[in-house]
Amino acid sequence: MTHRLVALIVASFSLLASLPAPAQGLRPSLGLSSVPAATRPQTEVQQAADYIVAVVNSEPVTNSEVQRELQRLVQQMTQQRRPLPDRKEMARQVLENLINQKVQLQSASETGVRVDDAAVDQAVQNIARQNQMDAAELQRRIVQDGLVFSQFRAQLREQLVLTRLREREVEPRVRVSDLEVDQYLRDQQSNTDPASTEINLAQILVSVPDNATAQQIDALQGKAQKALERARAGEDFVALVREISDAADRANGGQLGLRTADRYPPLFLQATQNLEVGAISAVVRSGAGFHVLKLLERRSAGMPPMTVTQSRARHILLRVSPQLSEAAARDKLVEYKKRIEAGQADFAALARDNSQDGSAAQGGDLGWANPGMYVPEFEDVMGRLAPGQISDPLVSRFGVHLIQLMERRNTALSLREQREAVRSVLREKKMDESYVNWAQDLRGRAYVEMREPPQ
Repeated sequence: MTHRLVALIVASFSLLASLPAPAQGLRPSLGLSSVPAATRPQTEVQQAADYIVAVVNSEPVTNSEVQRELQRLVQQMTQQRRPLPDRKEMARQVLENLINQKVQLQSASETGVRVDDAAVDQAVQNIARQNQMDAAELQRRIVQDGLVFSQFRAQLREQLVLTRLREREVEPRVRVSDLEVDQYLRDQQSNTDPASTEINLAQILVSVPDNATAQQIDALQGKAQKALERARAGEDFVALVREISDAADRANGGQLGLRTADRYPPLFLQATQNLEVGAISAVVRSGAGFHVLKLLERRSAGMPPMTVTQSRARHILLRVSPQLSEAAARDKLVEYKKRIEAGQADFAALARDNSQDGSAAQGGDLGWANPGMYVPEFEDVMGRLAPGQISDPLVSRFGVHLIQLMERRNTALSLREQREAVRSVLREKKMDESYVNWAQDLRGRAYVEMREPPQ
């Protein structure tokens, strides 16, 4: 297995964090802030005598642990071509991170935070999928590369435990008021700096040759003016681009891309600065020819996107319990899928009769959802479905799901949805701050004894 795959595995860990949703129990939350990679066998580290460098509430942190994590960080930074800081300072930071991790794992154990094998299996499957392979191939390549798969699973379980602990302890501390949302919106709207305003324009270009005569220029200007009139009359702008535009971007509907305003030509900014989103400018003359511009999007660089691709799906959820094992739930859902695809049963009817979820009364219909509304494992599977397609059974922390994608659409966010998007931005910022404060408080209440290396 290549180092690139190891890096992808590490990156994939950040997809594992999730929080329960208010309704369907599917919404995610903050990702993992620090995740160790699967470690190699300890042969190299154990060539030197090991010793304890710290004691955390009677649990030791060894030099070999520090050196393994330090080696991983150096390798990662080298691959990313990032400058390496002083090695002693790196070792100090690594030790502090390991201490914090042990403190949090101890807290999780004391307060009953557990992660079962099914959740670890699902996490392994997610990581394998991110690396475009199945779980068996992932395990084979990990072992082939000299990694210890059981240790990989153990570390993955620890990260899931830490995530659930942080969700439980940090999430309730974070609140974003309407006043904070209002103030953020006012701050962004009053910001007129072009470098912090992003716009997306689409254009129809009628090019003018360098040696064009006055008569030719008039004719080309008339062509651009006619395109403008047709666009303002309601004809599809993308279709007009493909029919008329001479620009290389016509295959992309003439879109110039979302970028900060100062990266657009001043002529374009002047022509569109007073336009509403969706409006079309007058004909603009540049050195290249005549342009008709449509303002597709305008937002502050600090604002979330105002247009999204929404998905509408329905699902059947079976919760794992002493009366229903995960395997039995999978088997039931496999049978449901076969019956639906054979035309012997209706998805909505099965959901109403069997789904153990608040959406059961609606035939499992979850309604229109923006990206990021569901936990990663659910959203990843849903995102790979075509409209009408039914997934294989999917395990999440809430149970086992059968998903059917009903339809997708691109849509502008409503004012309420825009406010909720802003609230999410502020919430994530507060979540990071709250986590730091919580971790520091937990660390401050722990007994930590630092040990000097043996002479």
